[in-house]
Amino acid sequence: MLLAWLGATAAAVLATAVQSWLGVGPTTAGMVFLALVVWMATQSGLAVSLYCAVVCAVSFDFFFLQPVHTFTLAGPQEWVAIFTFLASSVVAGRVAERARRQTRQAEQRREDVERLNLLGQEMMLYEDTAGLMSELPRILQRVFSLDAVALYVRDPEQFFTSSNDLPMSLQASMSAMGHGQATIEMLPGEIAALPLMVGMRNVGVLGWRPPALSREVASAVSAQAGIALARVLAMEASARAEAQREGERLRTALIDSLTHELRTPLTSIRAAATTLVEGGDGLDDAARLDMAVIVAEESARLDALIGEAVEMAEIDANVVQVNAVPLRTRALLENAVDKSYAALKKHQVVVTVEEPDTPAMFDPQLLSRVLRHLLENAARYTPPGSRIVLRSRRAGGRLEFEVEDNGPGIDQADLPLIFEKFYRGKHSSAKGKGTGMGLAIVRAILTAHGGGIEAVNAPGGGTKFCFWVPLEEKPDNASN
Repeated sequence: MLLAWLGATAAAVLATAVQSWLGVGPTTAGMVFLALVVWMATQSGLAVSLYCAVVCAVSFDFFFLQPVHTFTLAGPQEWVAIFTFLASSVVAGRVAERARRQTRQAEQRREDVERLNLLGQEMMLYEDTAGLMSELPRILQRVFSLDAVALYVRDPEQFFTSSNDLPMSLQASMSAMGHGQATIEMLPGEIAALPLMVGMRNVGVLGWRPPALSREVASAVSAQAGIALARVLAMEASARAEAQREGERLRTALIDSLTHELRTPLTSIRAAATTLVEGGDGLDDAARLDMAVIVAEESARLDALIGEAVEMAEIDANVVQVNAVPLRTRALLENAVDKSYAALKKHQVVVTVEEPDTPAMFDPQLLSRVLRHLLENAARYTPPGSRIVLRSRRAGGRLEFEVEDNGPGIDQADLPLIFEKFYRGKHSSAKGKGTGMGLAIVRAILTAHGGGIEAVNAPGGGTKFCFWVPLEEKPDNASN
């Protein structure tokens, strides 16, 4: 501020010296001095401009009004000139100061609008209530350049801050603020606080330090925060409702699918059993054997369906746990082939393992379930005698597997959907095979294992399923 006063003095002295050297008349000198006063008002404010006006008036009287080089005035004309100059300086200074203040206010409003827009954009990034409430104090502190921000939420009672140096009693003070009173209050520690409103409901209190936000800006911040909170609450409610509807839809689909799929083997078992019981005396040994085979095969199918339903229930309940142990991939693949022998006995199975096959960490139980689903799926949709190839390799920090068959392939329209629960493609629907749960189970298991899966149609015909899990190798002597 001292520089402004010194600058005004220097400017008046310089203007006087230049005009004296040029020998200008009193009218020109008065206009120059008036322009200088207006300029000082726009740059430094009313007080400095009035000081400049006094200095200029003294110079105007001493150097330009008759008699010059004295502080006396020759007559009425000189008195009118000096008072006119002073009055014009005061009026012009006030007008310039008002314009300067309005400009400053307009700039401040522009900055406030930009900050409010930025605040709104950052709050829109959050789609959950917990994330928004925990980050809101830090967002406000950064956007409005505050020292600290605190947020108190009433239901459930929670307290979030952007700084650790706030008073310990702040939470109690914010909790004690009146409900529904949208007014700024001063709390201990030079903290301004304002209730956070969602509609007409007081959901919490917002506090900030220093109390630099204007009432208008603070009200806008409170309103924006309330709208953002109402938005995420609505989104969470909508998500819960959608999840409930989806759960109902899936339960209905599960019941329908299981009802249909369970009745088929049960019907065959019941028919074979009825034939054995009611017509047993008229059957030869071959017919009896056929009936027994039907009972055995359909019982196995029924057991597999119940197993898939149990697996799906485990996945929906989020009880799938990964227990990784060191094992070689060849042992995993050969074990999966052995366990799927009943489904694969009419197919040619080729196992290819990229060397060196050093032990890696994975859950053999989970990956065996994945492989068995894929192998039995391949056997189900390919003709007897066809070839099924299993491969494993290591690439890019992943342990990768492939199950490839030379069957009819998957329709291009079905490829993006085959891993969805209860989805059955054209081939499976046409043949009446599968429940639509197997591939959904596979994807869920691999997701729990930190991996993924994709399916493509092989160039020469057939389908190739490629899945992977993170690769964590162990020393060769860790396991066999």
